[in-house]
Amino acid sequence: MAALLTGFLAGLGLIVAIGAQNAYVIRQGLLRRHHLPIAALCFVIDAALITVGVAGLGAAIAGSDTLTRAAAWGGAAFLLILGLRAARRSRRGGHSLDDGPAGSERLGPALATALALSLLNPHVYLDTVVLLGGIGAQYSGDGRTLFAAGAVMSSAVWFFGVALAASVTAPLLRTPRSVRVLDAVIATIMIGLAVALAGGAVS
Repeated sequence: MAALLTGFLAGLGLIVAIGAQNAYVIRQGLLRRHHLPIAALCFVIDAALITVGVAGLGAAIAGSDTLTRAAAWGGAAFLLILGLRAARRSRRGGHSLDDGPAGSERLGPALATALALSLLNPHVYLDTVVLLGGIGAQYSGDGRTLFAAGAVMSSAVWFFGVALAASVTAPLLRTPRSVRVLDAVIATIMIGLAVALAGGAVS
């Protein structure tokens, strides 16, 4: 049980930082647009990456300089594009969470964006495969399995909790000003991550 608790706390400690993936889940929750399917997709991806990381893939990825640099440049470009789009929405303003029906954005594109934010962001691999994989590698047998289970549980609690909490608090953020602030925060996060990733790839 100690391994299970350690996995849960380690996973939660890494995932609570508001990165690009979490920012998107929060925004979709506030918009009440496919937030539960998006949370489910993010959880499944996290669970898969945690599992393969604990199984030993983390060390292999961390040891490939070419792979980590390519992932960093690709992730930086993608996050920069999304960040600039959010900045443009914030600058234009003029819309609120009440604009349009809750399902006006199609599920397919929303899931595709969540998938890209999950798989094109090197920080996701760093947290799940490399860091959690490295910690989990210290255990053996059932201990390693329980550690992975705890980390997967923390992912489920976080993504579904954030999506539902954002949906519940949406009525407090229905003004155009609130949406502009939200988009500005998301733009800052994504552009900041893009710059950090590019800087890491250069160094």
